Amino acid sequence: MPHFVVDCSESVLALAEPTELMQAVFDAAQATELFAVEGVFLNVDGHEHFVHVFANLLEGRSERQKADLFAGVVLALKSLLPAVEILSMNVREFERATYRNALLV
Repeated sequence: MPHFVVDCSESVLALAEPTELMQAVFDAAQATELFAVEGVFLNVDGHEHFVHVFANLLEGRSERQKADLFAGVVLALKSLLPAVEILSMNVREFERATYRNALLV
C-alpha cells in the first residue's frame, strides 16, 4: 500500500481544503494504475484508525536490525492501540555522505 504524506504551509490551506488536496493526490495515484484498487484507501474524514511510522535512520544497520526495530515498534503499538487494525512502518536510510546535523558540523 503506498503512503502519501502531504506537507504544506498553512497558507496553502486557504487555497484548497485538506480533503481536496488528499483527493487530488489519491486520484492522481489511482490514475497511474501502479496500485491495485483495493490496496489504496483515502482516509479523509479520519474515521478509519491507522498508524504508520516513518523511521529515518543513518545508514549502516543490517536488514536483521531493521527488521527487529520494525517488530519491536509495531508490537509495542499493537499492545498500546488494540483497536487499531492498520499498523505499519517503513525504514528510510540517510546516506552518511549527505547527512549532517548540528553535532556533525
